[in-house]
Amino acid sequence: MPSPTFEQPEQIRELFDRIAPHYDFFNQTLSLGLHQVWKRMAVRWSGASSGDHVLDLCCGTGDLALQLARRVGRRGRVVGLDFSPAMLNIARHRSRQLFPNHPIEWVLGDALTLPFPNDSFDAVTMGYGLRNVSDIPQALREIRRVLKPGCRAAILDFHRPTGIPFLEHFQRWYLNTQVVAQAKALGLGSEYAYIDPSLDRFPSGEEQRQMALQAGFASAKFYPLAWGMMGVLVIEACHCDRQCSAS
Repeated sequence: MPSPTFEQPEQIRELFDRIAPHYDFFNQTLSLGLHQVWKRMAVRWSGASSGDHVLDLCCGTGDLALQLARRVGRRGRVVGLDFSPAMLNIARHRSRQLFPNHPIEWVLGDALTLPFPNDSFDAVTMGYGLRNVSDIPQALREIRRVLKPGCRAAILDFHRPTGIPFLEHFQRWYLNTQVVAQAKALGLGSEYAYIDPSLDRFPSGEEQRQMALQAGFASAKFYPLAWGMMGVLVIEACHCDRQCSAS
């Protein structure tokens, strides 16, 4: 039976509401235990520092937002946005336990229509969210709009490795057998079967870099990780104008 596709926003929201209780476990499984390392790299590459006002998009259960909280300290402000109420409930509970006195704001919202003014944030992160939005160029334009001039965003996601057939075969085998098998045991087989075909549709690192430049970013660099099965897109807003020419 072919893997299901989840292309409508409401379908994607329902999917993440269903997997929310198991999301952290499967992140650990999908990344072979390395996702926290990659998230720390994304936070560092975002340029967030003490006292900053920062945003984590598609925040899920809050991993990146909580790492940002450690980085910006109590003088800073962290906003985590997600369109899954179930994910936000878990993130809110975790933040109360780990950072009871830290100003972390959890917002229910859409990455394609951010409810923030222009030039609001000193840094933006997104972990495993860009692959699931219905309009990647629009998501990048929104990130550009809310970033302050000269500031950066770091976008972490899974990718299809290129140029090394063995790794692509391994990734497909691992996702379609090991991960889906564990998901089926929890009644979530179809929810996790979507990941492999989603990687086929996801633009490559170079394509994302070009999209970011077209969205008005001054610079864009893509850093492949884990032999190309993971990557971080680091994009910087112009220092003065609202738009920069694509290059």
